[in-house]
Formats: sequence, C-alpha cells, structure tokens
Amino acid sequence: MTYQLTKLSAWQVLQQHYQTIKDSHMRDMFAQDTRRFEKFSIHLDDLLLDYSKNRINETSMKLLLDLARQANIESWRDRMFVGEAINITEGRSVLHIALRNRANTPIRVNGKDVMPAVNAELAHMREFSDQIRSGQWRSYNGRRIRHIVNIGIGGSDLGPHLVCDALQPFAQNDLHMHFVSNVDGAHMHETLKLLQPETTLFIISSKTFTTSETMRNAHTARDWFMRQVRDEKAIARHFVAVTTNVPLANQFGIAGENIFAFWDWVGGRYSLWSAIGLSIAVSIGMDHFEQLLSGAQQMDQHFKNAPLEQNMPVILALLGIWYHNFFGFETHGIMPYSQYLRRLADYLQQLDMESNGKSIDREGQALNYHSGPIIWGQAGTNGQHAFYQLLHQGTRPVPTDFILPMRAEHDLPQHQQLLTANCFAQTRALMLGKTLAQVQQEMKAQGFDDARIATIAPHKLFAGNKPTNTLLFERLTPYALGRLLALYEHKVFVQGIIWNINSFDQWGVEYGKALATEINRDLAEKSESLPHDSSTNGLIHWRNQYYL
Repeated sequence: MTYQLTKLSAWQVLQQHYQTIKDSHMRDMFAQDTRRFEKFSIHLDDLLLDYSKNRINETSMKLLLDLARQANIESWRDRMFVGEAINITEGRSVLHIALRNRANTPIRVNGKDVMPAVNAELAHMREFSDQIRSGQWRSYNGRRIRHIVNIGIGGSDLGPHLVCDALQPFAQNDLHMHFVSNVDGAHMHETLKLLQPETTLFIISSKTFTTSETMRNAHTARDWFMRQVRDEKAIARHFVAVTTNVPLANQFGIAGENIFAFWDWVGGRYSLWSAIGLSIAVSIGMDHFEQLLSGAQQMDQHFKNAPLEQNMPVILALLGIWYHNFFGFETHGIMPYSQYLRRLADYLQQLDMESNGKSIDREGQALNYHSGPIIWGQAGTNGQHAFYQLLHQGTRPVPTDFILPMRAEHDLPQHQQLLTANCFAQTRALMLGKTLAQVQQEMKAQGFDDARIATIAPHKLFAGNKPTNTLLFERLTPYALGRLLALYEHKVFVQGIIWNINSFDQWGVEYGKALATEINRDLAEKSESLPHDSSTNGLIHWRNQYYL
C-alpha cells in the first residue's frame, strides 16, 4: 500500500492538536509544571539532551511518537542495520554504521560480510598514519612530512575538515593540516604559498577519481610539485589517494599500496568514518580515530536499541517535523558554544540539506508537504553579536540547537564559565521573552518618564516562546564528537523516513555537475553560436569579452 504521510491518522490528530497548542507560551508551561526538565530530557552517559524548552506538552510527544510508529521508523532502522538496499534509486545499502562497528559483528551486503574489508582498510590506515606521524615515511629526498593537504569536496572535505578542527587538542603539533575544496584557484594558490614540495603530502579524496573540482585541484598540485621536483618517481612519496578507481589513481602516479578504498554503500556525506578520514587519522593518530568510531557506535547502538520515547535521534527528528510541517518554521539553527566546533553548521548543512532536500517521495510522486529545513548557524558567542537579534525579535521563529562541551580543552581561567553562562542565558531568553509590563517596570526603575516609556517600550519587547534544544557533554573528545555526529546522522535518517523520501541520493548535485561540464567546454571554445538559454549565452559572451 502506498505511504501517504498526510493521510496517516497520527498526522491528522497532530494537526488537530497543533490548533490547541499553537498559541500556548512556554513561559506559562514552565510556570505551570516545575518538572518539565525532568519530563523532557534524556541522557546517554554524559551526553544530555534537554528538550524542555520546546512548544510541546506530554500529549504532543505522545502524538509525535505515534507518527514515528505509523511511519515504520523501527522497521526502516532495522533494514538499514542489516544492509538492505534502502537507497532505492541507486540500489545500494546504506552502511556507514558498518564503518564504526567496533563489535565486529557480521554485516552483509548481497550475502557477503563487509567487516573483513572494513577492518583491512582500518589496518591500512593505521600503518600509513603511523609512518607519517613517526617520521618513518620520508619524502623523495629524505625529509620528514610536515604538511598534509586533503584535496576533496563535499563529504570528502567537510567531515575531515570539521573533525581535524574540532580535535586540534589531540593533534600532533608538528603536522599541519590543510584542506582544499573550492575549484576557485585562490584556494589552492593560497595554500601552496605555505608549502614546500619536500615536506608536503597530498591526499586526493574522490570516489571515482573524476570529480571535476577535486581533479582540477589535484592536477594543479601535481603540476606545482613537478615544476620544482622534476622527477615523476617522486610523486609516489607525496601523493596518496582515497578512491575506488585504482587505474586512474595509478595513471596519476600513485602507487597501489598508497590507494585507500571505500565502497558504494558509503555515501559521501557519511564517509568521514571511512578512509576518507585518512587526514583525521594522520592528524590525531589512529587510536584517537578509533575512539571517534567508538563514540559513533555508541550512538548507533542507542538509536538501534533505545525505545522511541528515550531515543535521542528520534526525539530530535520529531521535534523538527513538529516545527517544520505544523508550525511552518522553515529553518533550523545550529549554535555550538565551542570554537573547535565552528565548522559544525557547515557539515550539518550538507548532511541534512543534501539528504532531505527532496521534493519527490519514494514512489516517485511530488510531495504535498515540505521536506528538509534550511540549516544554518555559527559558533557562539560570535553569533550573539551577528544574527541573534533576529532570533530574539525577528518575525521568523528559528528552532535552534545549542551545543556545549562543559569542560574546556584549554586552561585559560574564567572563559568556559562565561561561555556557559552565555549559552544558558540565550536559551532562557529565547524561551521566556520579556513582557510589556516587565519592560515598563525596568524603565521606570531606571528613571524614565511615562512619555519616554510609552515611546521606547515596544522596541524592547521580546516575544519569547522560541524553541531550543540543548546538548551538553563533558568534553569534546574524539569519542564525544563521534557520538554527536552520529546523533545528527540518525536524526536526518528518521526525518527522511517520515517524509517518505530517499535521503541517500543527490541527483540535484549531479545535474549541476553535468551542466558545468557543458558550459566549461563552451567557455574554452569561445564559440559565437551557443546552445543555451539567452541568459546563459549572454553571460558566456560577456565573460569572453574580458577573458581573452
């Protein structure tokens, strides 16, 4: 039977419930129930999810959980974990969970256990990263490698870059990590200015070894290297590849033993756990990389085994559905109160928007409801002095996740306490708001006369009732980071199942790539007769006037 979300009984009951609760204010909810935190928070060891500052009551959560069950979340989850090809448009399994299967229990694709291959690649990564970190791996002229340049784009860049930044306190200090993704030559140009060939290793991360942006950057790096070294044999000591296309990597000059594999059941935006994370292993060491995997596996097991009522990814997903589809809130904020997590919003943009930015359901029919939200954010406290004004007093409510490691990875006094105070204060202010009576009383206490109060008070009102989740954990360790990222992976999965879409393809990305190939050819040939629409043709002709 065809799945029709809006015809599910749980969906229709939620629509009725929304009408009864939509005008309720969280300020009143907290005043009426002093146990909201106890009722609406869960923890997994030191990881706490406080979702009490949401526009929900116990009925709301019961009905949302009914929706999850009617959408068969548990069945779809189990199908993913056993390797069923739930990526229906590409006929593939979705098994990033196998990459961090530290229990090593068999996981099969087409009847074959994938774990021996996963473990072999992890061993390969350990051998290589240990050689780089110890200095055993030497350059073409016997120098130690000091600079690692990861060349990739999308999932081959965002995940490794986030993790290397986030885990800087665990990195080896004499190794410097660089990430080049943009085909804008400025990215590669500015990076190469920092490097010398004899101390630099390039990691080319491309599943097919044909991704246009990545390969353009890779060939530019190769050309730069050869102009100075002039020895083809030296390529093998300074370039390695993470790819499934061994022949093309060999043709580039990369030795077979320096090619790292991953599989078609690993989507790009889920690939940091695979050999795509080679730059991570080099930076923080394979022991820490495996702790990252272990943290992710803890969340995998929680998602797989916890009842839905106590399941963090499920709870976050349902709250997102509640706001996106019933309240009509179009965006979702990610605010990590950690400078080390400053790239988290960028990473989650791809994870969420590439996965669930779909308008066709699994049966090929157009959706009659909205799917994925717009994801955005910035590290606190910087965001407070940039866009929090809109969060507090703007006309567009933005459900927001606040993320805070409670202990700092530095010994600077007082900073972490002030950071924590700001984080907690923002969620409280967004929930409470400030009434006209409160503003008038404050202004009167400050000595303002009645006329001035009448003029200024409306500008100082805060509606409040802005929903937030708070995620707290003890320290930003590899384990904690792995757990956090897996939490969001599973949240996105649950939402995709409820929206009845395939979260694991990205045809929109592929279409843009195909058109870019055509236009790149036309830019090179500078033909007067072009096959595109008048705007694109006009842009090409205008550009060619200045690019001789």
